[in-house]
Amino acid sequence: MRLTEKVAIITGGGRGIGRAITLKFASEGAAVVVAARTKAEIESVAREIRGAGGKAAPVPTDVADEKQCEHLVAAAASQFGKVDILVNNAGDYGPVKPVEEIIPKEWDRVIAVHLRGAYLLTRLVLPGMYVRSSGVILNISSLSAKSAFGWGSPYAAAKAGMLGLTRVVAAEGARKGVRVNAICPGPVTETKMSKDLGHTLAERLGVSEEDQLKGFLNTILQGRGQTADEIAEAALFLCSAQASAITGQALNVDGGGAFY
Repeated sequence: MRLTEKVAIITGGGRGIGRAITLKFASEGAAVVVAARTKAEIESVAREIRGAGGKAAPVPTDVADEKQCEHLVAAAASQFGKVDILVNNAGDYGPVKPVEEIIPKEWDRVIAVHLRGAYLLTRLVLPGMYVRSSGVILNISSLSAKSAFGWGSPYAAAKAGMLGLTRVVAAEGARKGVRVNAICPGPVTETKMSKDLGHTLAERLGVSEEDQLKGFLNTILQGRGQTADEIAEAALFLCSAQASAITGQALNVDGGGAFY
């Protein structure tokens, strides 16, 4: 197994991509700390892992809150002794509006959940990783960080910011044993976020949800969305020793939606 004796914190781990990553990491031997705002969801994931013989601890967390992030990292250390892997996945799309209609409170919340949360947790886990000269941080960014789509500026800005954070922390940690990478998923159509976004876009465009999705997927080389499990497989690779020479990179897992 590729993550034996590793301890991983995965935010947004209760559903969608985060749940898939959590289950994948646990199946590969990691002890997982599952974090999200919805307590029932992360408890369900943890029960599933423990029922299969794995190790998991659910910790309700709003990653935009500094104190809650401190509690999350402390809980991981208390339960499992260390943090080897951090996956910054928590977030939601936010307002589906043109930029002039977005109020500052809406903007700030999206930036806080995605970018501030990733920063807060990164700064908390790095000292321990540096002491051990070992660690991996994976930021779940988005195709939106690289390609322009209307009515989602705070999400795109936050996800692009995560790529900048990825590169700088990778540069700082490379000779201290820490690797930092990002994944840019395309549309993972099975997730609640993707479905909710598709519904809202269809309403604004005055088309059916089926036509909206078909039109968007037609812009991707493979002509389909990605699955949460496909993203989880890429996450497993980047967080395992198989990717030991990879740092500071943003891997597109998008079916051919972007080319840099």
